[in-house]
Amino acid sequence: MKKNRQTIKYFSLIIIVLAFVIGCSKEQKEIIGAIEDRSAAPRMHADSVTTIVSDSGITRYRISAPVWYIYDYNKQEPFWDFPKGIHFERFDQTLKVDANIHANYAKFFENRQLWELKGNVRATNIEGMVFVTEQMFWDQRAEKIFSDSLITITQLDGSKLVGQNGFFANQQLTQYTVINSKANIPVKE
Repeated sequence: MKKNRQTIKYFSLIIIVLAFVIGCSKEQKEIIGAIEDRSAAPRMHADSVTTIVSDSGITRYRISAPVWYIYDYNKQEPFWDFPKGIHFERFDQTLKVDANIHANYAKFFENRQLWELKGNVRATNIEGMVFVTEQMFWDQRAEKIFSDSLITITQLDGSKLVGQNGFFANQQLTQYTVINSKANIPVKE
């Protein structure tokens, strides 16, 4: 019996020593440097974002983006970044989409209330006309949309109006001026 107790104590001691050795082994720990410039890092990062904007309890807009970053450590120019694109939809009173904008990249400057949309920008206004360009700006304060890039506007009858040096318009894209334009108007025979 005494020998069993000594054997149990001996094995217990071996297990404790092994646990201590294994638990306290020298592992290489990865050291990560501190972020020195906070303005270069986003305060918020979100994936697969969809948000609804309502007015007086009525849904007006839906905004969707695969990735959304908020950079606001620089108080002079905080911005939102959508590096994988954005899609806006506007709803009418019956909740049907009546206008939309899509871009491969977007950036929103909070203080200026200015959207920069880039890469395959495609906007459809409430009348059904389609505006296609590589870069477009939406100034929410001034309620204007503009671009200095080539713009192609496809009207309801299929005719195309091309602005070699861009355009400017109201934010509904219903009143617009095309800069250095040319048109392709189909003629019925």
